Amino acid sequence: MSERFASFREFYPFYLGEHRNTVCRRLHFVGSCVALGLIAAAIAQQNPWWLLGALVSGYAFAWVGHFFFEKNRPATFKHPFYSFVGDWVMFKDILIGRIPF
Repeated sequence: MSERFASFREFYPFYLGEHRNTVCRRLHFVGSCVALGLIAAAIAQQNPWWLLGALVSGYAFAWVGHFFFEKNRPATFKHPFYSFVGDWVMFKDILIGRIPF
């Protein structure tokens, strides 16, 4: 598949193809949940340092999934914006049952 994408709609099938491993998807989902909790903590405590934790946790869980289970390079390295959006769309798709947990 081409490395250039004209839109997120074109990118998302590629993104899902990079997340075929169930453990990798679950790690992404857990990392996103932890990130949301840390964002809530940042708001509740009015402490922006929790936002750094949210960013680190989201990527740490995802990268463990890629390096140890999916055995590929995260799309973040070549497509940072689309990959970030893809994480949240996949999170939503898992929540509503469109993608298996």
